[in-house]
Amino acid sequence: MSSIQGKVVIIPGGATMIGAAVGRAFRREGARVVIADLDADAGATLARELGDGALFVKTDIRRDDDVTALVERAVATFGRVDFLVNVVTTYSLSDGLDADRDEWLNSFNVSVIGPIMLLKAALPHMKAAGGGAIVNFGSISASVAQAGRWVYPVAKGAILQLTRNEALDLASHNIRVNTVSPGWTWSNVIAQLSGGDRARADRVAADFHALGRLGEPEEIADACVFLCSDKASFITGANLPVDGGYMAMGPEQGVAQIPRLMTPLLRRESGGRNET
Repeated sequence: MSSIQGKVVIIPGGATMIGAAVGRAFRREGARVVIADLDADAGATLARELGDGALFVKTDIRRDDDVTALVERAVATFGRVDFLVNVVTTYSLSDGLDADRDEWLNSFNVSVIGPIMLLKAALPHMKAAGGGAIVNFGSISASVAQAGRWVYPVAKGAILQLTRNEALDLASHNIRVNTVSPGWTWSNVIAQLSGGDRARADRVAADFHALGRLGEPEEIADACVFLCSDKASFITGANLPVDGGYMAMGPEQGVAQIPRLMTPLLRRESGGRNET
């Protein structure tokens, strides 16, 4: 997509499995990529892989000084900022009523407040560049109730509202803001939970996704590139599910529940008569 060529993207959480896929996708389109992450080894390795058009800056998104330094390094190295893709997130070790105040505050600090502080630091440079685009990371967890899970879904729900507010207030600066909401995707956390067994993870995911599998990090990355490109020039304030049909399926999960369960009941009520 030519509208990405020569632009600069900052990716908090860029050393994760999904973040790395985002960085590679933007680099393939000719963007300069700034990877921000706490994982210095993974971040530096990815920057070397991506070559001269990539920079790694070790960043704790919870620290304002780190966020300011991140933007300053990006501008000093590449001269501008055009896109922010906020992959960064955190998972609570406990959840629901078991989560304590610190876990709630950390979740919002990383997933919601950190990207807001990054926007504040980057906004003058995005205005100077003539505008740009922001992609926030939501989740299917923001849109459905999940038993025993509160902290992560609530933070992701806040991101959906943040996107709408940002889109409204930044439109006058020619900055579009959208959310990508992945379904279950092959990622650091799922790789860890499955012991690195991708086939096993796909089997578990199959019943919850119309396409019968996990998403690929590259599929999420392609959606991010699209939303930052001119191909999405009239899209802002939107939530794009990249979820393999998870949210479309609903509780019936692809099973023909109404014919299977309701037809015998309807026949009994009608005395066995065929009615229309």
